Parts: sequence; C-alpha cells; structure tokens
Amino acid sequence: MRIAVSGATGFIGRYVLRELQARDVDIVALTRSAPPRAIKSETFRWVALDIANAPANPYKAMGSPDVLIHLAWSGLPNYQASRHVEIELPTQLAFLTSCVRHGLKRLVVTGTCYEYGLASGGLIEDTPTRPCTQYGLAKDRLRKALFDLHTQHGLDLAWLRLFYLYGKGQSEKSLYRMLHAAIDRNAKAFDMSGGEQLRDFLPVHEAARIIVEVAQHEKLNGIFNVCSGRPIAVRELVQSWIEASGGKIAMNLGKVPYSAYEPMAFWGSREKLDAIVDSTAQPNKDTPDRPAPAPVTPSTNPG
Repeated sequence: MRIAVSGATGFIGRYVLRELQARDVDIVALTRSAPPRAIKSETFRWVALDIANAPANPYKAMGSPDVLIHLAWSGLPNYQASRHVEIELPTQLAFLTSCVRHGLKRLVVTGTCYEYGLASGGLIEDTPTRPCTQYGLAKDRLRKALFDLHTQHGLDLAWLRLFYLYGKGQSEKSLYRMLHAAIDRNAKAFDMSGGEQLRDFLPVHEAARIIVEVAQHEKLNGIFNVCSGRPIAVRELVQSWIEASGGKIAMNLGKVPYSAYEPMAFWGSREKLDAIVDSTAQPNKDTPDRPAPAPVTPSTNPG
C-alpha cells in the first residue's frame, strides 16, 4: 500500500510519518519545498508539492497513492482569521477535488472539534455543527464539499475531528511550550484562566496511530471523533503537568479570560472510533504519557 501524507513536516505530520515507518507501507511525504534535514527520510520518499500551486495532476505528481492522509492547513493558530474561509478553503478544495478527479480513491482528512461550535457536554459525530470560528467554518464547509465528492465519485472518505492534542514539537503558543518555557526560566507563577473548563486531550502520538489505522482500513467512510473521550478540568491538568515536570511554578489563576468561542465543558465520544481501532495500544515510548497541557487561551490547535 502506498500512503501519501500532506502537511508531513507539521506538528501532527511528523508523528504520522513516524507511525507509518513502523508499518509495511510505501510512504510519500509531501512538502512545499526541500525536506527539512531534521527529519530522517531513509524509509520514505519526499515530494515537493505546494497545494496552493499544485500541478495539473497532483495525484500523479505524488506517485498515485492508494491513500492520501491530508493534514495540511495554513493560518493557525489564528482561528478567527478570514483567510481560513477566503483563501484556505478554496485552495484546499481545489487541490483535493483535482486529486479525486485524477484517480485518488481513498482520502483521510483531519477536521476539528471547532466544527461543533459552542455545543456543550459529550459530543457524538451526529451532533449538529454550528462553528463560531472562521477556522471551524472553513473545515465544516470543506467536509460537506468532500462528502459530495464521496457521493459523486465513489470516494472512500474518512473525516477525523481532532480534539486537543499535545506533545513535543507543538506550537510556541500552546500551553505545552508556554508552561515549560516559564519553568525553564524559573518563573514563580504562570498566568492562566480560572481553569474550571472541561476539555478533551489526547497525546499526539496516539492521534497519529489512530490516523494511520483509519487510513489502512478499506471502505471505511464517515466522521470520527479523535479524542480521549474523557473530560478533564484544565486546572487539574496544569497542576499535574507541573508536578510531572518537577517544577515549582504556581498557577496564577484567573489572569487570562475564558474563551468566547469555546463552551465551558465539552468532550468527544469515542464509541464510534473504538469500534474500528484498538483503544488498548501502549503509548509511544518516545512520548511519555503525561497529563495533557491545556490552553491558557484557545491556542492549542485542536485540528
């Protein structure tokens, strides 16, 4: 099986490549230009392909893969930027439509829990989507357009709604990086929200494993939450993270306002996902299974 990965040099993409390397597959990693030297490439092939300036037949250019795992998306972590709808959405749709029309038969795309908008509580995949961010709106519209292609062209399509991921290599604006940066400079306190909100966090290496397992399932179509299925209070996560790091920093609660576009309590249902993937897999040894970092603002990328 040949699997191509767009967004291969991004936060999630690097973990997906690592997961694929442990499997018996032919890997094609897509990059806008030259591949980064920091990522080993002995076991996969790099293809320079800019989605915004894709060739006439991008499917052929990437080696006619059996599956495309599509992770690429620009403009984050500014979730309210108009470019998500005005620029990124049409660019993404044009690229993926061209891939399908030229022969792509299986597509796995990462969506976001921000498609649900301000819905509260435990969210199942059939929960109506009412996005209140430009990013969530763009992803929601892309999903609907791609399922039209699924119907018209017989495309196998899995849409994976990512909740809050964490791990090494995360954005500097995520709590994972911000908290440890504060600990490293021996700060006495860390400004954050009141920490009462409930969220759903998942290690990025586990999300990568799920993405790859779904990609290797034939004839698997539909929407799937990629999440832990367990709501956790942000302040509890932060405290556990501090203890795991051995730091002495104190939580300075209430210094950052709660997000206007996230409900106080929401998490994903794992029932549909657990029916198709092994939920008992052991954590990746390279990424300790520590408590998840929580966003002090909505800066931790959920998709």
